[in-house]
Amino acid sequence: MSYSSVIEYLYALQKHGIKLGLETMRILLGRIGNPHRSLRVLHIGGTNGKGSTAAMVASILQYSGRRVGLYTSPHLVEFRERIRVNGCMITENQVEEMIARLRAALKDDPEPTFFEMTTALAFLYFAESDVDVAVLEVGLGGRFDATNIVEQPLASAITTIGLDHQEYLGHTEEAIAFEKGGIIKPFVPIVIGRMGREAEQTLRRIAQDRSAPLWQLGRDFAMDGNRPEGLTYRGVTRVVEDLTCGLAGHHQWDNAACALALLEAAGRAGIEADDTAVRDGLRTVSWEGRLESIDEYPKVVLDGAHNPAAAHALARYLKDFCINHPTSRIILVWGMMRDKDRQGFIAPLLPFVSEIVLTQATLARSATVQELCATLHEWHGPVHEAVLPMDAMAVARSRAMPHDLICIAGSLMLLGDIKSAVRGCGLSPIRG
Repeated sequence: MSYSSVIEYLYALQKHGIKLGLETMRILLGRIGNPHRSLRVLHIGGTNGKGSTAAMVASILQYSGRRVGLYTSPHLVEFRERIRVNGCMITENQVEEMIARLRAALKDDPEPTFFEMTTALAFLYFAESDVDVAVLEVGLGGRFDATNIVEQPLASAITTIGLDHQEYLGHTEEAIAFEKGGIIKPFVPIVIGRMGREAEQTLRRIAQDRSAPLWQLGRDFAMDGNRPEGLTYRGVTRVVEDLTCGLAGHHQWDNAACALALLEAAGRAGIEADDTAVRDGLRTVSWEGRLESIDEYPKVVLDGAHNPAAAHALARYLKDFCINHPTSRIILVWGMMRDKDRQGFIAPLLPFVSEIVLTQATLARSATVQELCATLHEWHGPVHEAVLPMDAMAVARSRAMPHDLICIAGSLMLLGDIKSAVRGCGLSPIRG
């Protein structure tokens, strides 16, 4: 099969929807020799921040001289973004060849989901690439996520707990923490980030029941500093000074602290990074769609925030921009999925926004501009509508002065549409 045919096959698996459970993964991986069992894994979950934390961990390990596999989701433009070794995406030929082997192993039974097949592909590719470490980002939840087929990671992390995907994970932070806490394994260190008391207590109970050492941000480790340059990590066994975070936003300092704590926890298994690797890896890390600047004059920033907790982190960035640029305005280009908390997302941003341009990603489950507009009934600032994302960009640019900020947020799918158009690529039909 050609690469395009393989991608069409993978996207067609979306008809199976989201299926929480590990039985299909056990069967499929068992038929190809259980490649995941040969991997040394660092496993990272959480509501927000897990992708950024995974990228930081991978960058630092690469600077330490290791061969590193990185598995993340969703992709923004190109499917192959999900699976990388030392920063390089899996090749089209490798996707073709390995998916053919996986399909042959299936024998029409069982029927995997898109994410299950993609996760199996990542395990197979990492095993045959002889990676020293595989850094895995959880897809959805944790307990029944396909990545949780890994039985004995070196260490795990849960970055944050917030309300998202409630239809699958529950409607309280405690319930969501229980699902995400499913990645905690017996005797395996678990690092947890900033979260509410009930979520923390839930994770702490799970860790205690499984005799898993638990390190918590703010209690056992921290990132000290008031600016992105000159940060100091204070951990359980080490202190690293003069750090710079390559990702914008104060919330990334928490993610950086979790990344370093995860590496510190994995140190007992010989996965260590010296101070130079930590500084270089953290300084140079990049992660698309997380306060990513794509243009200047006016400054254009893409952020994949799509739930209330992420919106609060974005609001802090916008507040800092307002303080540092008192004569500038912020124009928000906003698109979102229909199943997300639109009111909870937009409320923290409104105090800092001058104008809003409503748009929608090219997916059936995108909220329409009319649905988004209904959310803004109590806001009296200028609102513009442009169904196509690049038309929305054009409207925002026409309204902005060179010293203003255009912020595009609300959906990673929307960001993917923008980046595809900027690059002149065709749009991927599925990025979830």
